[in-house]
Amino acid sequence: MNPTATSRTLETWRRAVRWPAIRSASIRAGLAVAAACSFAPPASADESGVSFWIPGLFGSLAAVPQQPGWSEASIYYHTSVSADGSVSLAREFQIGNIPVNASAHASANVNGTGDAGLFIPSYVFATPVLGGQVAASLLAIYGNASAALAGTVAGTVGGVPFGPRFDSISSSTTGFGDLYPLFEMRWNNGDDNYMAYMAGDVPVGDYSAKSLANIGIGHGAIDSGAGYSYLDQQSGHELSAVLGFTYNLVDPSTQYQNGVDMHLDWAASQFLSKQVMVGVVGYVYDEVSCDGGAGDHVGCFQSRVVGVGPQLGFFFPVGTMQGYLNVKGYGEFDAADRPFGWNTWLTLQISPAAPSAAAPRPLVAK
Repeated sequence: MNPTATSRTLETWRRAVRWPAIRSASIRAGLAVAAACSFAPPASADESGVSFWIPGLFGSLAAVPQQPGWSEASIYYHTSVSADGSVSLAREFQIGNIPVNASAHASANVNGTGDAGLFIPSYVFATPVLGGQVAASLLAIYGNASAALAGTVAGTVGGVPFGPRFDSISSSTTGFGDLYPLFEMRWNNGDDNYMAYMAGDVPVGDYSAKSLANIGIGHGAIDSGAGYSYLDQQSGHELSAVLGFTYNLVDPSTQYQNGVDMHLDWAASQFLSKQVMVGVVGYVYDEVSCDGGAGDHVGCFQSRVVGVGPQLGFFFPVGTMQGYLNVKGYGEFDAADRPFGWNTWLTLQISPAAPSAAAPRPLVAK
């Protein structure tokens, strides 16, 4: 593999696998947040199992500096999840199907699907700050979320038994999600690359505390973290990991406050040619403190899930710009107090092309 061509390809690919974001986000997929933030399908950690962060938003080359200028990533995100027990009971309390002073248990299942489009314009500044590169992005979401709950519920209210009764509830929501600003700084030192980021949730999306399925999450949040990418431009080997923490504000509709969430997104990739790369992606999501607030009727309710899967990327020219198409998927396991299943991300990124000089030049001042 030609080292010069490889280095150019890697530079133009730097942002393609990270967001969706999205949650990511997917880019949460494609930008650094494929990435950074959240689409709330039927139920995903924390209050009723729904989290601000979309696991998998950060991906390959998350910490590698990018080409200065404007870029745009569009991500199609699909998820299919299910849960029983504690998540079903939490949903029943949230939508008001069980009195808040009840002591209850549920033998029920929640199933849900979500389809969303994530749109992430981003600008990378050419002027270094503190020796690093600054980037600003905004993630917007439009999509559909559907959920269904079915099963039996029983318990007591004021010492008086009720049930068992059979509940069958479903809902579907189509609309816009919250807005997620993201700010990042990146530094390069040979094969080692470092980054720090801060993201937030502006809760303006479609949300109802009485609905099983929402696009917005109903409350604000602040998320920050740091990451590292190893990039050998001679061999095309790459390994990235980003660790972040989310502080959630109180949901004003329910007076419920999610605990602090920890998320680790990681990826490893190999370039097979100048245009094609393959790899593996994964995440660990764990709520490290208990939920609380006046609206918490289910106790600590700490969520956890692990995901892993493959990815494939392809680069192509778009006039004077660089195009990148990426597909990746995750299968989830080891879940607690959170629905789990599988999700897929399809990302299309258009960004400035790398310089065509014979030798690559650094993107940030040393």
